[in-house]
Amino acid sequence: MDPKDDPRKRRSPFDAFDDIFRQMGVDPDEFERMFHDMHKQLIDAMRQGMPEPGRHIVHGFSVKFGPDGKPRIESFGNRPTRPEGGLATTISDEREPLTDIIEGDMDIAVTMEIPGVSKSDIDVAAKPESLEISVDTEKRKYHKIVRLPAKIEVDSTKATYNNGVLDIQMKKVEKGEPAHRVPVE
Repeated sequence: MDPKDDPRKRRSPFDAFDDIFRQMGVDPDEFERMFHDMHKQLIDAMRQGMPEPGRHIVHGFSVKFGPDGKPRIESFGNRPTRPEGGLATTISDEREPLTDIIEGDMDIAVTMEIPGVSKSDIDVAAKPESLEISVDTEKRKYHKIVRLPAKIEVDSTKATYNNGVLDIQMKKVEKGEPAHRVPVE
């Protein structure tokens, strides 16, 4: 028996996660790099001190399983600012919202958590293969470009905002169309 397969011979309780990640198609080293990058960003932010009382820093990751059964790891929260080709140096006030994409046979639904703003602050731009969502207020800044799993009819795009949750529904198509501004209700 290989020592790493014997639970009594593992170096730490987390060694089993490497095997689980590999079985799911995730590179454990990439996951560890992402975790260490988040840790470094948090330490750097604390060393810099908080310039404003009450400033919040949010950063994390979510794991979602695609239709192929493979996990997709996506980060969310305050975006790090990076010099060209370098590591993160500061944490931006702009947040990347937690996002869910659900693809149906004839449509696509996108749900985002963007609390603390009013619907008039939200700018949604629909293109055939992507959505761009941005909010730029004095207190909150959000930005995200969502790559869609299929082309959409941009004119069919509808967006609603309620209790900090933005829901966007779109119909799928095969042909391309120009960008379309979407009113938020």
